[in-house]
Amino acid sequence: MTVSRRDLLKFGVGAAALWTVGEPCAVQAKEQKKIPIGLQVYSVREIAAKNLARVLRAIGEMGYQGVEFAGYYNHTAEAIRKMLDDSGLKCCGTHIGLDTLLGDQFAKTVEFNKVLGNPYLIVSWMPESRLSSLEVIRKTAALYTELAAKAKAHGMKVGYHAHGGDFKKVGDQTAWELFFTHAGPDVVMQMDIGNCIGGGGDPYAILRKFPGRSATVHLKEHGGKPGAPVGEGEVRWKEIFEICETTGGTQWYIVEQESYAGPPLESVKACLQNLRKMGK
Repeated sequence: MTVSRRDLLKFGVGAAALWTVGEPCAVQAKEQKKIPIGLQVYSVREIAAKNLARVLRAIGEMGYQGVEFAGYYNHTAEAIRKMLDDSGLKCCGTHIGLDTLLGDQFAKTVEFNKVLGNPYLIVSWMPESRLSSLEVIRKTAALYTELAAKAKAHGMKVGYHAHGGDFKKVGDQTAWELFFTHAGPDVVMQMDIGNCIGGGGDPYAILRKFPGRSATVHLKEHGGKPGAPVGEGEVRWKEIFEICETTGGTQWYIVEQESYAGPPLESVKACLQNLRKMGK
């Protein structure tokens, strides 16, 4: 472990002395990694549909480091990749239907996302019928485990995104918990904080329950005024960040702002500004 002068001052003279003689200090700051912040383009869907290149430039200029797509607005993968490169952005995910990972569509989806440089193939939603009982959940989880193994061979990951209905109880656990209990460890658990709370789930407990599974996490506020940006509602963000940055295995924070108190670009800018104020 590398110890800076600032750390030595924080630990105190005694601790500094221990380090100078090569002995480990018993008191160490909990190491937390710096996680990049992306934006789900669905947050600005209406203006993105009109001029995606301009919107991506604006997102990059705000300071976002990546974007996650939910549709491509009739652009080719090559055209989108150029827009990303021109805007200084990475593709940190895509929201797709499960059908795009089945049969002959799998190869097409992989090829498209290879061009984008995107490793995260996230199914955005499933009908209740795929999570209706323990037996059905096991079958669905087995399908995702198989798809994740296929994607892994291409350097990609398959995952599932949280909606409120995923936190209904099936027996004494939520459908979401049962699904990720039975899905293989390579299936990404894309928690959406606001959706989870809105559906009656406990994102804090669930993130802790599945360490290393949250490669990407959606930052969405819950409570507060209508259209409240991230950081201006009731979510205990400090606790969320602590979990993600220590045991969650999180590689990207992804802001999703589905409703607005003002213009869409201003709303997502406010989210990022609030995250910066929180040290992110």
